[in-house]
Formats: sequence, structure tokens, C-alpha cells
Amino acid sequence: MDDLNLAIASPAQQRLAKHWQAKLELGFCRREARSYLAHRLHKGPLVVQKSLHPEGEAICHAVIVHPPGGVAGGDALHLQVQVGEGANALLTTPGAGKWYKANGTYATQALHFELAAGSGLEWLPQENILFDAAEVGFSAEIDLAADATLAAWDIVCLGRQAQQEVWQTGTYKLNQRIRRNGRLIWNERAHMHANDLLKQSRVGLGGAVVFGTFLVCAGAVPAEVLQACRDIVLPEANTGVTALPEVLCIRYVGQASQQARHYFEQCWQLLRPWYYQKDAVRPRIWNT
Repeated sequence: MDDLNLAIASPAQQRLAKHWQAKLELGFCRREARSYLAHRLHKGPLVVQKSLHPEGEAICHAVIVHPPGGVAGGDALHLQVQVGEGANALLTTPGAGKWYKANGTYATQALHFELAAGSGLEWLPQENILFDAAEVGFSAEIDLAADATLAAWDIVCLGRQAQQEVWQTGTYKLNQRIRRNGRLIWNERAHMHANDLLKQSRVGLGGAVVFGTFLVCAGAVPAEVLQACRDIVLPEANTGVTALPEVLCIRYVGQASQQARHYFEQCWQLLRPWYYQKDAVRPRIWNT
């Protein structure tokens, strides 16, 4: 919106024009043994770097980039991913997501993933840091074919640890649903204010400032793999590994986002040979 049109717009239109409304569509396909990025369309500051194949042709890696570097109140990010029949993709981010002070408006991130027959998607972003006074809503709608494989984690840090910032005001919302063949197999919702008792309660965060969830949808987990994940013990953190009929859920509650990332990566190293029959190969961006 140019300066003249902005001047005559309604207050609501003016507020919207000052916020980033970003959308990225990605489509992955398979040709013979190669998975590749076949479709890419973006609007606003949400893009993907060049796709890579660091572990061979079967799995396509891509890095999702939000060039502004942070998300302000009123900004909206929408990532839509389709993985075609037999294709495999791994998506990550180059660094932590930074969610700034809200200034009276919510910032949102919406994920829509659709996985076709025999396909696989690994969504392994780095952590989201909620600055003090951030008002944030995360949502995910994921549709899986009967034999599709999903591995997805998210890590949330309340306040900037490096600055010893306390998340004193703000709101965190989550609405996440996973369906297989149209049938709901996972439904999680959260609505937490910065001053909620949940933050300090022993049945909640217990004073922790970092929490995360790692979900794997790939059928029944072998007992030895499940036990290996449960055998990982972390100092000064609470973890849990729950094998539901169609979803493996791994939780972290602690004080350090780096510890949470390392823990999930340890579990990933154990789980990937089961659900992909391949060793885990760290995205190159994690080494920078």
C-alpha cells in the first residue's frame, strides 16, 4: 500500500498494511529415486533457500527463512507444504524464531501439511523465543495418507535466556491437529497467559521456561527403540516418552533451549533408522 492509499485507508487497513502477511507454498515430488522441490510460491517475507540433498537423492532438505528475523504483533506467517506420493522432505530453519512484544495484536504462525501415500516429512525447526509481552498463536493442520510418515517437533522458550528476561506478560496459544485418512489421531490445544498458575504448578511447567514436543506418526514403535528413548536422562529437566496407538509423543520441560534441541536430536538419532531405515543426517544449517 503506497503512502497516499495508506493515508486514506481505514484505521484497520492501516494497521494491517504495517504488518507482514507472509505465505509460502512448497510442493515436493518424486521422480524415480529422487525427491525434489517441484513447486515454490511465496508472498511476503517467507522464503526457502535452495533445496539440498546432503544424504542422497531420496530425501530433499530445505531451509525456511523469514528475512525480517523476527515476528512482531500483527504479523502472520503461513507455511503450506504438500509432499507427493513416495517423496521425502526435511524442513528446518536457520535460527531461532523471535516473537516480539505484541503491541496489542497477536502474531500467528499457521502450518498446513499434506502428505500423500508413501511420503514422509520431517519438520525440525529451531526454537521459538517469546519476548516479554509477546502475544502468539501457533496452529497446525496436518493430513496424512494411510502410510505416510511424519516427524515434527517444536520448542518454545519463554523470555530471552541470554538477557535473563522474564516472560511477565503475554499469551501463548496452540491449536494442533493431525489426521490420518481423514480420521483425527492427535488434537492438542493450549492457552496460557504469562501470569497463569500453570507456569509454576508442579502439574504444569513447574517454573521451567522451556518446553517442547516431538511427535512421530509412523505406526507402532519397536519396544527396544522406545526403551532407548526412555533411557535418555537429562539433568534438571523433565522428559516423557509416550507411545500412543498412532502417535509417539516425546516431551521436554526444562530451563535451556539448547538442552531441549539436543535431547530431541538424540531421540531423532534413535527413531529415524526405525521409521526411515536411514541414519539421521543433521541439516547443514545446524552447524553454522
